[in-house]
Amino acid sequence: MKAEADNSVAATPEDAVVVRLDRTALNEAKSVLYHAYRQEPTFQYLFEDRRPGYDQRVRATIRELISLYFDLDQDAIGLMRDETLVAVAFVGEPDLRLDLAHRFAWRLRMILTAGFASTRRYIDYHEQIRARLPDQMVHHLPLMGVHPKYQNLGYGRLMLKAVERLCADNPRGQGLVLDTGNSRYLPFYESLGFESLGEIQLGSLREFLLYRENLSPID
Repeated sequence: MKAEADNSVAATPEDAVVVRLDRTALNEAKSVLYHAYRQEPTFQYLFEDRRPGYDQRVRATIRELISLYFDLDQDAIGLMRDETLVAVAFVGEPDLRLDLAHRFAWRLRMILTAGFASTRRYIDYHEQIRARLPDQMVHHLPLMGVHPKYQNLGYGRLMLKAVERLCADNPRGQGLVLDTGNSRYLPFYESLGFESLGEIQLGSLREFLLYRENLSPID
């Protein structure tokens, strides 16, 4: 894994350091995101957690998404504590506006590994998010997770601080968009200056879209 300290992105406390990730980090990043997302309401809905094979569908989707973002040369950063990758974020550049419906090679790999129904659900979800992005140029945060072992210890705030500084260094971007189907995260995001862009409905689940302008970096 390429894990060179990148002091231009963010300074962190002495127990963690921000690193830039490349494709050699795929397995480590996949593991962090799998453990971070498998119990989240959005993934449970999209990949039908009550149907056999749920874990395999989640693993396959995360692997294919990570591979796609590496293929597209998008920014990927992580937090290292000692020799352990504890948090990961993939940041979509403002001019990406990724359209998964027309990524035929990605769709085929997804259908073969996650199944047709899950692929269709994920693309529908993605297209709803994409349609709600602001007209101005904004970064999108499609994947960010902290390994459960390190949650509720401040690593999520550190990760978002690194993402915010990364976005602020890009003059094309005017802000950052993320989404969550877990309402208990809303106070955390609001405390960091994120505001509502609205909601989308995923079955009985409400997915919240949040936006933060490129102001001063998150404290």
